[in-house]
Amino acid sequence: MEKSKPTLVVTGGTKGIGKAVLEKFAQNGFQIFTCSRKSENVQALVSEISQKFPNIPLHAIPADLSNQAEVKKFAEFVKSKTAQIDVLVNNTGFFLPGQIHNETEGTLEAMIETNLYSAYHLTRALLPMMMNRQQGHIFTICSTASITAYTNGGSYCISKFALYGMTKVLRAELKTHNIRVTAILPGATLTDSWAGVDLPPERFMKPQDVADALWTCFQLSPQSVVEEILIRPQLGDIG
Repeated sequence: MEKSKPTLVVTGGTKGIGKAVLEKFAQNGFQIFTCSRKSENVQALVSEISQKFPNIPLHAIPADLSNQAEVKKFAEFVKSKTAQIDVLVNNTGFFLPGQIHNETEGTLEAMIETNLYSAYHLTRALLPMMMNRQQGHIFTICSTASITAYTNGGSYCISKFALYGMTKVLRAELKTHNIRVTAILPGATLTDSWAGVDLPPERFMKPQDVADALWTCFQLSPQSVVEEILIRPQLGDIG
């Protein structure tokens, strides 16, 4: 088992915010565990990271975390290769625009399974490793949609409100175990979720900015925790 390096587990690490977080921690000497639904994305990431950070162990497998059995598979993969987890970033999620009264049947279930259940089940699976050491930091990538109701947000808002609530409960439960819990609430970030939108890149935040904010939270002393951080584009929300 690899024990010489601190360990980051980040879901959905092949693109967007997840990839930016992965690279930030790799720059700082962490071994990395991640997953993605598409095996070709995993293979591309492994190739890229091995060139950028040849001394950083990257462990990545395909896994669809909207499926509880796949969450268990990924958790067992992590536990088979490391005895400790220093940072867990629950990043997996997706967005479909729509309104509650007219969105496609099954949209709510898909959003909840991916945006909420993935984080719930993976956190439960990996938490004992942190609790045994009385040490660790959990981040959930929420959204401005976790606190602001958007008319075209529908089930996405519902799932992100729930994820935000889960994060608050975790914070309350884990404070006496010396495990820090932080909710990250980013606004519109230039990722695949906004592909095809007719807006200039400058209108969006950069994924690297979210990763830098997350890293700064992690760098605080054990006596302090940033419970949540809200980041928006300079010109405000989009949509």
